[in-house]
Amino acid sequence: MSLAPIDPAVLSSLAETAGSLARSVGGVVRSLRDAGVDVAATKSSAVDVVTAADREAERLLAEGLAALRPDDGVLGEEGASVAGSSGITWVVDPIDGTVNYLYQLPAYAVSVAATIADDSPADARAGNTEDGRRAVAGAVYLPVTDELFTAFEGGGARLNGAALAGPAETGLGTALVATGFGYTVERRTEQAEVVRRLIPQVRDIRRMGSAATDLCLLAAGRLDAYYERGLQPWDYAAGALIARESGALLLGREGALPGESMLIAAAPALARELLAEIEAAYAEL
Repeated sequence: MSLAPIDPAVLSSLAETAGSLARSVGGVVRSLRDAGVDVAATKSSAVDVVTAADREAERLLAEGLAALRPDDGVLGEEGASVAGSSGITWVVDPIDGTVNYLYQLPAYAVSVAATIADDSPADARAGNTEDGRRAVAGAVYLPVTDELFTAFEGGGARLNGAALAGPAETGLGTALVATGFGYTVERRTEQAEVVRRLIPQVRDIRRMGSAATDLCLLAAGRLDAYYERGLQPWDYAAGALIARESGALLLGREGALPGESMLIAAAPALARELLAEIEAAYAEL
């Protein structure tokens, strides 16, 4: 599918909408955390939890989008699904890092991204992802630190309005690399083995527990690289756009687009070096 460019003014407006909603709902999320949190349900395993705050935050996001952008679709982690007619679908994660939220750890975020369907070839658009969507505007809000990351396609990435320069190039041996783990025993065992093989090659490994947070910290230059297997679109839609617009390169494994099978993000040379090490690690599993 060949897609015409979207007017930058429209993209800027979408990013403003994403940022406003992420910040507003993030304030509610933090207030609910201060009032106490209980597990409402589990998903893929007993340790993959959903809180009442997740559901309330997603409801607020869906209602806010319906009021501001009634013709758009919505796809949310906790089940929100609205078919739109505009060609834009908002992919939202009401609380990315729910386990952190449950334990009152600071690394959790509200993620909101405007996406369009795009099945262009892998080398046609840098923003394509494995799920067949391309994020064109988005925001990630970190309630504990009051940091709002925003971006729109071609407009760069910003933190509380200030432009971000993105991650600097460094060799793998001096790279601080973030990753994450899935919720099933089988996936965690595989990921732990990859970390075991990778950690002697890097400065150190970090595991924050929120993909959206990791990608934004990368955009802010606080991490050198990030990789993870098993992400869903709501985990990375906004964060990947922000990282890419800051100057990071996003890659997948074995020539695939970045997405569920693998998402790697870093400054371009480091991203390619990290990909080579990850490919080698998987080849030995």
